[in-house]
Amino acid sequence: MRRVSQRTTDAQEVPIPPLHADIYSKVALIPLGRVATYGQIAKLTGRCGPRQVGTALARVPADHDVPWQRVVNARGEISARAEGGPSALQRERLELEGVVFNGRGRIDLKRFGWTREQMLWAVEAHQFLGDEGL
Repeated sequence: MRRVSQRTTDAQEVPIPPLHADIYSKVALIPLGRVATYGQIAKLTGRCGPRQVGTALARVPADHDVPWQRVVNARGEISARAEGGPSALQRERLELEGVVFNGRGRIDLKRFGWTREQMLWAVEAHQFLGDEGL
C-alpha cells in the first residue's frame, strides 16, 4: 500500500487531514471482491460517522490507489453522487472484482460483505505487521 498524501497537479504536496488518512488506511484493508459499509469504516476509525467516511472517499486524490469502490451504503447499494445517481465507474470496478449486483442494484452483504471478524483481524494484523502484512 502506498502512503496516502494528496498532491496537486503541480506536484506541490498538500497535506491530507489525519482523519482522512486514517479512513484511507482502513479502506485499503478491504480485500479484493469484498465490500464494507460507510458505517463499518466509521466504526473502525472510532472517531467519525458514515458521512465523514463518504466525504473522505469523495476526496481521494486521483493518483492514489485507495480502493474507494469497495465502500457502499448499509443496503448494499452504491450511494448517489453529488452529480446525481450512483457511480457507474464504482459498479464497473466492483463487477471486475467479482462482486455481483442483483436486479435492484444491490450487493448481497452476507455474500460479499467484509465481516466484523475479518475487519478486526485485518486491522490487528496491519497494526502488528505494518505494510509488510499487506
